[in-house]
Amino acid sequence: MPVLGIISHIKEEFTVIKERDPAIKSPMEVLLYPSFRVMLSYRRAHKLYLKGHFFWARFISQRAARKTGIEIHPGATIGKGFFIDHGSGVIIGETAIVGDNVTLYQGVTLGGTGKETGKRHPTIGDNVMISAGAKIIGSFTVGENSKIGAGSVVIEEVPPNCTVVGVPGRIVKRDNVKMPRSDMDQCHLPDPVKEDITVLQRENAELVNRVLDLEQAVRILSADAQKTK
Repeated sequence: MPVLGIISHIKEEFTVIKERDPAIKSPMEVLLYPSFRVMLSYRRAHKLYLKGHFFWARFISQRAARKTGIEIHPGATIGKGFFIDHGSGVIIGETAIVGDNVTLYQGVTLGGTGKETGKRHPTIGDNVMISAGAKIIGSFTVGENSKIGAGSVVIEEVPPNCTVVGVPGRIVKRDNVKMPRSDMDQCHLPDPVKEDITVLQRENAELVNRVLDLEQAVRILSADAQKTK
């Protein structure tokens, strides 16, 4: 990247980071941010990837991953104003598409299910914020201006202007309006934890009934034994 291009990129990154991280005080601090360093490497690697130089593209991206803890596949498409706060543990897959002005926090995964071919990773719309530890898994779209809560696991489409939390992810706000509980239950996949608890409760009830039946049988046998004495 030419010197003027680097200076322009530093200024752009400083503006982005300054907007989203109040801890930064001077433009030169941008050079210390893992997000800035990994994005320099990503832009180079992405250009090589598009030209078919896959080995060298991966070589650059893997070096950046070792230094920053952020793994961005060179095939991913990332827009302007992208910012990773802290960043350790962030993973972005090959076919992921990230829009403009997107913010990711540490531990975020934009991954695939391992069962798809072609477009395997999510598409993230403009102005989306994905909080720490969230996992967006599969080939679907997270709509613009949406927020994904910390630790959420999102496995289905998210409309624009939504807030999603939980495992699996559930929409709790749409267009800044809290979703009715009935709509939340209808619009999302079953909760696997709730299902497991229901199964355990049912099995526990069955075991209790069996124990009661056995106790009753023992009492009958004991009474019969007493009569024969």
